[in-house]
Amino acid sequence: MATSSLKNKKILITCGPTWVSLDSVRVISNQSSGQLGHILARDLHKAGARVTVLEGPVQTPLTVKGIKVLKFSFFDELFALLKKELSQKYTAVIHAAAVADYQPAKKFSGKIDSDLAKMQITLVRTPKLINIIKAIRPKIFLTGFKLEPRIDKNKLKKITKKLFKNAHCNLVVANSLNKKNYSGYIVNNRLQVLAKVGSRQKLSQRLVEILKEKICTDFP
Repeated sequence: MATSSLKNKKILITCGPTWVSLDSVRVISNQSSGQLGHILARDLHKAGARVTVLEGPVQTPLTVKGIKVLKFSFFDELFALLKKELSQKYTAVIHAAAVADYQPAKKFSGKIDSDLAKMQITLVRTPKLINIIKAIRPKIFLTGFKLEPRIDKNKLKKITKKLFKNAHCNLVVANSLNKKNYSGYIVNNRLQVLAKVGSRQKLSQRLVEILKEKICTDFP
């Protein structure tokens, strides 16, 4: 019987916000801090995993000896980094980055005049990066994330089913941050709740425990 261990398992984590260009100096972004990705990276590193982090433009970068950090700012940079890293043999991917869902249909050349009384921008969908992960590495263990302003157990099936169907996730973390009160659920692909937690630290601890149980000879 295989020992439940993360020792020397290669794990890729994405975290932080992503930018898309509005013009040559302005960007559209989001409020992700990357904190959960950083906590996960530290905990997985302590558990013996070989961790690589794809980190967006966070205010406080991760600097931990033994954890490899590759920086990106823009959506296209994350896309390219993700594809490049997936050419290597990772055991698991934890896709916690707050990826831009939309981008301007066209990037304005130069700088948009700041004296305009109003302006209209057409946004188009960006490709769903999480959907390419198992297309490239079908046997990788994939954890996806779904952030909602409010969340409860009754909504879990509705808000997680697309990630299981389209991205073929093994686990989904459904979480919310409402008035600084954090809550999160870890759900498996049978829509069973494996854990409910009230902080990022507890979520990371439980996710590491679950990964130790799930990752064995089936995910070398």
